[in-house]
Amino acid sequence: MVTPCPASPAARAGTGDNNQYLRAPVKKSRRPRLRRKQPLQPLSPCRLPGDSGIGDLFESPGSGSDGAGSPAATGGRGPAQQSLQLDLQTFRDYGQSCYAFRKARESHFHAREALARQPQVTAESRCRLLSWLIPVHRQFGLSFESLCLTVNTLDRFLATTPVAADCFQLLGVTSLLIACKQVEVHPPRVEQLLALCCGAFSRQQLCNLERIVLHKLRFSLGAPTVGFFLEHFTHARVDAGQAPASQALEAQALAQGVAELSLADYAFCGYAPSLLAICCLALADGLLRLPRRLDLSLGGHAEPELQDCLGKLRLLVAINGTSLAHLLPLQICDKCRLSPSSK
Repeated sequence: MVTPCPASPAARAGTGDNNQYLRAPVKKSRRPRLRRKQPLQPLSPCRLPGDSGIGDLFESPGSGSDGAGSPAATGGRGPAQQSLQLDLQTFRDYGQSCYAFRKARESHFHAREALARQPQVTAESRCRLLSWLIPVHRQFGLSFESLCLTVNTLDRFLATTPVAADCFQLLGVTSLLIACKQVEVHPPRVEQLLALCCGAFSRQQLCNLERIVLHKLRFSLGAPTVGFFLEHFTHARVDAGQAPASQALEAQALAQGVAELSLADYAFCGYAPSLLAICCLALADGLLRLPRRLDLSLGGHAEPELQDCLGKLRLLVAINGTSLAHLLPLQICDKCRLSPSSK
């Protein structure tokens, strides 16, 4: 409906013809105001005792403001409990194709001799760095896939470029950041990663090293990991009726803990991720005393390779039984007779 606008004094003093002042009403659009419910809080990490520099209860987007996913919230005991339901239909549709594609590209992303060109970085220093990064990735509540990609990025860069000993820790957190950007919805902030290093490095140094790593790796980052193969073999055995879903997921959780230990040991760099994954699952079946063990032929590896890797994994678990118990849920520790005080 067209309504006349109020006439101005000049118009009222004129001829009285108000037709020129007729116009359609204009409705103002109301735009909702987005207000932040809570103000942003500055990063204030609370340091744990010791000189490791690992902060306690970081306010990270990935873990949430209530500390969920951190050791304080989970008791520091292993990964979060997985759902007892497997998406077998998706596995039947795409699982084998995805496995065949990643298995064919596995050798392109595998750095067998990562330290061959390193004059300052040794197997011992690599073990110390990864033994520090494993609790860090748990502190942020990150996935096991992020940890696997971190180690893969680290080793592949070490295989191409000599690294100074005083920059090795910076390379570790940079590799973690690159891995989290691929997998996590909310990767850790740069300020949080720098706080872990006790202020030894600047933001510009981390960003520069990130560019160097990406350039050296030619932005080829989608590596097949132990985590992917563990999940695939778990789906395969459940779909084939070799184990119920609950037992298969418990074996996968235990195998994941064993795989975490192996990531820090340079002796396992020579094994392909698919070989390491199926051997970790076979060892987990033995520790859990499952009535029906995993079919080792699923990975397509030769019997001597399987037995060699299994033997080293058994030795690794025997030496690091206490550390393994801290990586697992309590119910799995009870079933495989592991405890934090075991020797």
